[in-house]
Amino acid sequence: MLKQIAAVKLRRRACRIKSSHGLLILKGQNSPFSRSFRWIPLFKLPSFCPPFLVSPLQIEDIVTHIQDETDGVPIRTVKSFMTKIPSVVTGADIVQWLMKNLSIEDPAEAMHIGSLIAAQGYFFPISDHVLSLKDDGTFYRFQAPYFWPSNCWEPENTDYAIYLCKRTMQNKTRLELADYEAENLARLQRAFARKWEFIYMQAEAQVKIDRKKDKTERKILDSQERAFWDVHRPVPGCVNTTEMDIRKCRRMKNPHRVKKSVYGVVEEGTQSQSPIHTPSQQYRKGTKEDVEKEILFLNTQLDRHCMKMSKVAESLITYTEQYMEYDPFVTAPEPSNPWTSDDPSFWDLESSKEPSQQRVKKWGFSLEEALKDPTGQELFLKFLESEFSSENLRFWLAVQDLKRMPQQEVAQRAQDIWTEFLAEGAPSSINLDSHSYERTSQNLKDPGRYSYEDAQDHIYKLMKSDSYTRFLRSNVYQDLLMARKKPETEQGRRTSLEKFTRSVVSVLLLLLSTLKTAFINV
Repeated sequence: MLKQIAAVKLRRRACRIKSSHGLLILKGQNSPFSRSFRWIPLFKLPSFCPPFLVSPLQIEDIVTHIQDETDGVPIRTVKSFMTKIPSVVTGADIVQWLMKNLSIEDPAEAMHIGSLIAAQGYFFPISDHVLSLKDDGTFYRFQAPYFWPSNCWEPENTDYAIYLCKRTMQNKTRLELADYEAENLARLQRAFARKWEFIYMQAEAQVKIDRKKDKTERKILDSQERAFWDVHRPVPGCVNTTEMDIRKCRRMKNPHRVKKSVYGVVEEGTQSQSPIHTPSQQYRKGTKEDVEKEILFLNTQLDRHCMKMSKVAESLITYTEQYMEYDPFVTAPEPSNPWTSDDPSFWDLESSKEPSQQRVKKWGFSLEEALKDPTGQELFLKFLESEFSSENLRFWLAVQDLKRMPQQEVAQRAQDIWTEFLAEGAPSSINLDSHSYERTSQNLKDPGRYSYEDAQDHIYKLMKSDSYTRFLRSNVYQDLLMARKKPETEQGRRTSLEKFTRSVVSVLLLLLSTLKTAFINV
């Protein structure tokens, strides 16, 4: 109600658009663009002008003339390699139009006025949720008059929930939810748990209606609806231009406010500014303390993970599914554990040098699994020897042995490794980068168990990216993997009968021993 009263009062007066140096006053009410423009200094006005005190009709008058077919900016369809982007203009065109028609000399001033208009949702970038104007080739699209602030109501959270739910139903890249939108959807789903079925049905009905529309029209309407919600549910950190409570607007001006980053790390000494405000040309030079605080803040963020929880969960699920058949708590092992059963097949299998199909398959999971198994390690070494490139693996194994040696033998063994693999004219020279070579040579001045840590990591990465992938594609590994499948299948057919036979024999032996003991006692 307060917004409507303010708009009615200001229709009879001038439209005030706050600028960085003054206010633009549009004088007159008749002929739309036969008005004169003049500037009023800011010191004659209050220090803060709430967004709702700007008359929407006056701004809409400017936007209407920007879209004029003859005197406005050219609206065109841009063709890319595979798609078309309909009804767009560039930010540079809007800035040039504002400078020409509003008699503005400073491009920063025109960008500022344009950003204030964009913050109200009258035009918006097609690929960004932050409503601001940039003087470059960024594409913008004008908002439909139906979504203009003068025609719109204050939307409810149920409308926002329907909109977000509708976007999740459409499998399109341009309609994917941003992180903050996904959080809002989860919060709304908890809040409207009892009526969520109704919200979901409403979203489904709207999706069915949208699918009947033309593809180009649907693309434009989707972007306009997104811009409408960017105004009423802005990105965290942006000013809500529809806010009626002046106290909330005042909080944005609080210089002592502490800003939090997206990772939850507090960055002190910074002020939360709206993206719609362009910085002034004059700025305070940072002191030594400011730079030290910034360095501390950035170092703190380096230690934090930037991975999404969805990616972490997906990785854990993939890992669990991959190792499920090797987990005895999830899948019954074959053969069974001889410590908990009477089946000694496990000992027979371990004593033989032929690996099972499960073991051979596990070598293909990672280089670590192949090197962890002695048989896999031996087979990998033979493959590298056949290609005359076994020095990398032999160096890696030598460093592993060095870490487990007694302390009195470490220094001599470290020197032997240097002589064999890294010294000038070494018989088994390996290829190291300059950084790892310098670090290793410095460490050998005081040799220890971990003197070759950098060199070992470098060699491991080389084997993982080159020789290990060739080993998995080689006939040595593929023939062994295919050869183990058939015997394993035949063995599986005999397993049940053998288990039954062993169990019957064990029961008979136990019965005979019991009868023998009873006969002796009698």
